[in-house]
Amino acid sequence: MPFIDIGASFDLRYLLLLIVVTIVGLTVAGIRWRYVSAVVYFVGVFALMNVVLIYVFAPQYGVSLFHHKTALLGSGPYALTLEQLVYESIVLMKYVFSLPLALIFLLTTNPSEFAAELNKIGVSYRIAYAVALTLRYIPDVQQEFVTISHAQQARGYDMSKKAPLVQRVRGAAGILMSLLFLSLARIDDISRSMDLRRFGKEKRRSWYYQQTFRRNDWVVLVGMVVLVLLEVVLIRVTDGRFW
Repeated sequence: MPFIDIGASFDLRYLLLLIVVTIVGLTVAGIRWRYVSAVVYFVGVFALMNVVLIYVFAPQYGVSLFHHKTALLGSGPYALTLEQLVYESIVLMKYVFSLPLALIFLLTTNPSEFAAELNKIGVSYRIAYAVALTLRYIPDVQQEFVTISHAQQARGYDMSKKAPLVQRVRGAAGILMSLLFLSLARIDDISRSMDLRRFGKEKRRSWYYQQTFRRNDWVVLVGMVVLVLLEVVLIRVTDGRFW
């Protein structure tokens, strides 16, 4: 479900349905807040910045989309319109349902199993293994970020909320630079290890982790097809992407 084409989904009814699906998915997955809070805060700030920048650079974009103007506040090019509010609400709703689905995928998917299934449907095992390494490396990066941050604070570098914003930004930049160099070193080690084991020498390979389709997999697949068909029907009924 994270791969649904949300670029074509501007129907508020459809987006509300996807948000309900997201809530159900989060409940079933049982993901704890402390595991995803940092990512949610970061994406939330980015989403709010995106909405503000949309209004700054295209304050009447909603009017051009809906071909109607209902002024709510002010006048001139930066007049606040109902159409602009609806459009920016749609943008926020896309973040609301797409981020949790992406988190569910990342936190509940075994990278090795995912790579094996990609290879089963015809994707080269070299590409599949690269995807698996990427998924496996995301939690390691998060843990290293926390470790480096604690090390900086142990040396007396205050990065708490009491510290000035400039100091916190400077400290975060230092952590990111250290994290970048550690990541490059780890990539080099993994590449050398794979070369020593002659990875990529053969055209095919076997997999230790491999799954077969079960009833729940078919249920999710059918649900995805139904959601895609529902969007197609809504586009045909409303004669466009908007409601």
